[in-house]
Amino acid sequence: MKPILGITMGDPSGNGPEISVKALMNPEIYDKCRPIIVGDACCISQAIHVVDGAEGLKINAVHNVGDALFSPGTIDILDMGVVDLSKRFFKKDRKKVEERLGEKETEDAYRESSRMCGEAAFQYVKKVIELAMAGEVDATVTNALNKDHINLAGHHYSGHTEIYADFTKTAHYTMMLAHENLRVVHVSTHVSLREACDRVKKDRVLEVIRIADEGCRSLGIENPKIGVAGLNPHCGENGMFGREEIEEIQPAIEEAMREGICIPEGKATPPDTVFSKALGGWYDIVVAMYHDQGHIPLKVKGFVYNRELHKWDAVAGVNVTLGLPIIRASVDHGTGEGHAGDGSANELSLVNAIDYAVRMANAAQKKKGKR
Repeated sequence: MKPILGITMGDPSGNGPEISVKALMNPEIYDKCRPIIVGDACCISQAIHVVDGAEGLKINAVHNVGDALFSPGTIDILDMGVVDLSKRFFKKDRKKVEERLGEKETEDAYRESSRMCGEAAFQYVKKVIELAMAGEVDATVTNALNKDHINLAGHHYSGHTEIYADFTKTAHYTMMLAHENLRVVHVSTHVSLREACDRVKKDRVLEVIRIADEGCRSLGIENPKIGVAGLNPHCGENGMFGREEIEEIQPAIEEAMREGICIPEGKATPPDTVFSKALGGWYDIVVAMYHDQGHIPLKVKGFVYNRELHKWDAVAGVNVTLGLPIIRASVDHGTGEGHAGDGSANELSLVNAIDYAVRMANAAQKKKGKR
């Protein structure tokens, strides 16, 4: 049986609705999974009208996963009924609205829309987690949400990862970014660079190495090779530029290797070469020490801007949360609010996330079958 994927619609004032429509226009998606959107049917309906070639799509709004049709040409949506379209505010329309309402009234309307959309995006994520924990979907996929909006709605989280950790009661987890065969996990993510350096401790580095190994195995990689990035230039140059490699990272590597985890070089790799080596096949995954150390190489590879046409040819890449009791893959980009609602958003990252979720769901099913 093809896995059932619960796909959140993302922030209703962002690019999630149109990206979802574009991805599910492709009948090949239905060859490998059974997708259902968790969101608001009114937003998907409006997105169909702005996406080229989507006019013939139908919507099957349901309140239970069991009522989905999973048929190409029809988008199944678990309709949460949170959004009032008359109050939704697209950023691209701000000038027109300001001409009609005035500056203060427009700001008030924008704030009300942001709060509503933040509440909606949060409720979609909460619902899809509940469905996965109950076994009604085999994997979850998330479109982008706006952190400011969900906090404005009273839900004080720094992103999807923290929401998933909270509602699944998971203490040990990490973010994995992936594009094709380049994969990165992080010792820390949404903290200041100063705090990120302070978080490079043996226990956390070892924990992330273990999660990286298990994450690769969840993708069907039987004997993962793990690269561990240093924190400092040249891995500290024997303590000249910092002692974290000596005092925290190397002890973690040695303990991981005693547990049978494969770290080919047996030590940290300088961060300015570790990703080139990963692309060359030296490693299946890289442990990065902080957010941008891992994000920058992934986005340089996956995000391709066409300077002549002034548009993105590709916005590719996947964000996977490892260590959870359920599967979660996500787009690796933001809500694109500057152009949301005009049908121009690129769906490639969502398609990649669906592919990863399917791969992980199939590997989990295979693992169950071996028990």
